[in-house]
Amino acid sequence: MQVVSISSLKGGVGKTSVTTGLASAALAAGIPTLVVDLDPHADASTALGVAADGKAEVARMLKSPRRVRMADNVVNSSWVARAGNLDGRKGRALDVAFGGSLSSVYDRPDLARRDLKRLSSVLDGVEGYDLVLVDCPPSLNGLTRMAWTASNRVLLVAEPGLFSVAGTERTMRAIQLFREEFAPTLAPAGIIANRVRPSSTEHAYRLEEMKQMFGPLLLTPTIPELANWQQIQGAAHAVHHWPGDAARSTAALYDQLLDSVMKQSREFRPRSAR
Repeated sequence: MQVVSISSLKGGVGKTSVTTGLASAALAAGIPTLVVDLDPHADASTALGVAADGKAEVARMLKSPRRVRMADNVVNSSWVARAGNLDGRKGRALDVAFGGSLSSVYDRPDLARRDLKRLSSVLDGVEGYDLVLVDCPPSLNGLTRMAWTASNRVLLVAEPGLFSVAGTERTMRAIQLFREEFAPTLAPAGIIANRVRPSSTEHAYRLEEMKQMFGPLLLTPTIPELANWQQIQGAAHAVHHWPGDAARSTAALYDQLLDSVMKQSREFRPRSAR
């Protein structure tokens, strides 16, 4: 089981959009996947069409990781039924450990070392998934560091803009420091350039800058700005199931990115082998 945190130091770069785009690609590929929504805003849970159905949100599991089992509290994404209706294939897993505002109690800079292991403890009892995607808050506080402790890899999301690129560079340094102190097997999964406008001279300049700064860690393809992405998320649909040429093109890009992430992840030992 590969656990990948999707992170960004800067908000508003489309981190949750990337999480749901990769989840959509995983569902289309038949990869059993769990999305853990650690962001207190719980936007990923909304986009994945989650209904709580009396199950415990992530914060409840983190509070009592030995008593509240994640396996008993994950819920199905509504995308699975739509996928089955579209192509007739059943039995594919896209489950969600849904988020909520209660998790903000852990999103502080002074989280104790033992608390950083709470998500790891919750995931220890989870089976049946090839991939776990953890949607982190846009900060380097406790929830993000908790996610990094539980992860094999960290996937960074950036827009090709000055502040986002600078924030990505700081996050890369933070990952290195975190590895040295807490998680020696943690590694970057790469950087996704999101919301790219091909006609923008500024974006072209910043993309070239990112290539120079990050080298092969800058993944290809980049994700262009999609005008109706908010509509897709608001309707709680997978991009792979949304009509139109633009959505199909974006879905194909996420297929390629997921393939890159999975190939890189196989180069490292899974969590259970640590």
